[in-house]
Amino acid sequence: MTQPIEIGRLLRAGTTGFIAGCRVNQLDAPSFGALVRAPLGDGYQIFGLIYDIHIDDDGLVRQLVTADNVSEEVVRDNRERRIVPVEMSVLAVGYEQDGRIFHLLPPRPPLSLDVIYLCDEKDIARFTEKFGYFRHILNNKEIPVGEVVAAHILQAQSAQVDKSWQERATQEVITLLRDDYPTLMSVLGALSDVTI
Repeated sequence: MTQPIEIGRLLRAGTTGFIAGCRVNQLDAPSFGALVRAPLGDGYQIFGLIYDIHIDDDGLVRQLVTADNVSEEVVRDNRERRIVPVEMSVLAVGYEQDGRIFHLLPPRPPLSLDVIYLCDEKDIARFTEKFGYFRHILNNKEIPVGEVVAAHILQAQSAQVDKSWQERATQEVITLLRDDYPTLMSVLGALSDVTI
C-alpha cells in the first residue's frame, strides 16, 4: 500500500467546501481539479475537488517585487521558508461513511487543522464509479465549472480500469446540462482540450 500524500491542513470549512493551507514547498502534490479527502475518524471522510489555488502576498513579498536585483538565494529562501500558506479552495462533492460512498454534501465539515490528503488511484476509482457528484460541480456558479470538470476528468481517467469512463462521464455532463446551454458549451469547450 502506498503512503498517503498529505497536501495540507484545514484552515476553515463549511458544509459545501473548505479551505486548506500548505507550505510553498508542498505545492508540487496538489493540483487544480484534483480529488482530495479529509479523514475524520470512525469510518467517516469527506471528498472534495480543488477548484482554486492561490498564494497571498505579505509585506516582504511586496518589498521584494519592487526591489532591483533580487538574488536567487533570497527568492529561494522566501519560497522555502515562507510563513504565508498556499491556500486551496475545495468543493465538497461527497463523503464516505463505514465503507459506503455518498455523493451528497457531508453531514458535518472537517475541523480546523485536520489533515487533507490527495486521493490515490484506488480512492479515485471508488469515488468516481458513479457520477452523482457531478451535480455539485455543475450547479456551483462560484467556480470555473468547465475548467474544473475538464481538469478532474483528465486526472480521474488515469485511475480508471474502464477506458470508456471519460466518454461516459462526458455523456453524463451533457445530460445534466441539457437545459443550460451556456454552461454546457463552456464545459464541452474545456473538455475538448482534454479528450484522449
